[in-house]
Amino acid sequence: MLITNIKGLVGLHPKDKLVLRGSELDSLPILENAWLLIEDGLIKDFGEMDSIPSLVSSLPSQISAEGRYIFPSWCDSHTHIVFAAPREEEFAMKIQGKSYEEIAAAGGGILNSANKLQKASEDELFKSASVRLNQMILHGTGAVEIKSGYGLTTESEIKMLRVIRRLKDQFPIPIKATFLAAHAYPAEFKNNHQGYIDLIINEMLPQIAAEKLADYIDVFCEKGFFSIEETDQVLKAGAKYGLKPKVHANQLSVSGAVEVSVQNKAVSVDHLEESNEETIQTLRNADTIVTLLPSCSFYLGIPFADAKSFIIADLPVALATDYNPGSTPSGNMNFVVSLGCIKMKMVPEQAINAATLNGAAAMEMSDDYGSITVGKKANLFITKPMPSIAYLPYSFGESQIETVILNGEIYNG
Repeated sequence: MLITNIKGLVGLHPKDKLVLRGSELDSLPILENAWLLIEDGLIKDFGEMDSIPSLVSSLPSQISAEGRYIFPSWCDSHTHIVFAAPREEEFAMKIQGKSYEEIAAAGGGILNSANKLQKASEDELFKSASVRLNQMILHGTGAVEIKSGYGLTTESEIKMLRVIRRLKDQFPIPIKATFLAAHAYPAEFKNNHQGYIDLIINEMLPQIAAEKLADYIDVFCEKGFFSIEETDQVLKAGAKYGLKPKVHANQLSVSGAVEVSVQNKAVSVDHLEESNEETIQTLRNADTIVTLLPSCSFYLGIPFADAKSFIIADLPVALATDYNPGSTPSGNMNFVVSLGCIKMKMVPEQAINAATLNGAAAMEMSDDYGSITVGKKANLFITKPMPSIAYLPYSFGESQIETVILNGEIYNG
């Protein structure tokens, strides 16, 4: 496939640049008036139209992208898209001012989703998750991480992870699976936390490892959920089975979650709506990626993470959706990039880099995804005609995506 007359090729990072820290996020290399050659699903070559080789220009299967930009696909490194049903019944409670904790105490929240998921079949979960994933791809997402965590029993957590494996097999994008049984305590373990942790460690983890169902392990480390000590216990148990940590940290309070995550060499700490100087100092001494989820803040009405302070501190920042039925019922990465700019005061270059190369890095796949680089997978999208790259986050309520390309082929859903 040859694409010509491209207004701008966006995100031309060098092959050896696998993650962007601090001020590196400011740089988003763009080649104007360009051509792009895709071969065998990979980015083969690119250059300026003024100097296109005759051997390339004579190739068939050409697309003209006049007035349009080509971006690397969004890399969404934090989602919960396998769930049995939405939770719109909690929507009015949020509007009336009920807090996340109050809704959970009233039988809503994660336990509500767990109750519904335990009753759903694997086929039903696969069908509904497929619809969501297809829609995300059409919105430009070309790599994704999906968590379990609405099962909260051995049978249902395994069921969720098997659904994620089916999605991996059926969809043309890379998918990473994260085991998140430590998402909440089931009602029967409300006063027996160690009993549930023992179930995770002694029953769930061995079966997940035997079936090779997960890449990562996650814990919701927060007041009212899993303590620092409980988080440490679960992460260390996961590490024995080769599962690297990706932790829900500091969503509702500065809890010490970042410190325990870094001690366990977490790939990423996600949320960080609440942070302080100690949080930043801890992360400065680590390779852990800071994954921010602004559409969660938007939906819940909680503070937005302090992206600027993380960037000033020379940290690697990623953006992801947190797509889930309770706190972020949307998988639209374009809106996430807009919120990164509008609410977290990231400039467009920073937000786009955070949603592409650094999102890929947060899933340990930036060798192959997240930038327009010779040799990387041709997972891209072509915009509608736009005046500049800033127009994409600026036009926050509208899709600017015209064509999605995955593995070098046009994807129609």
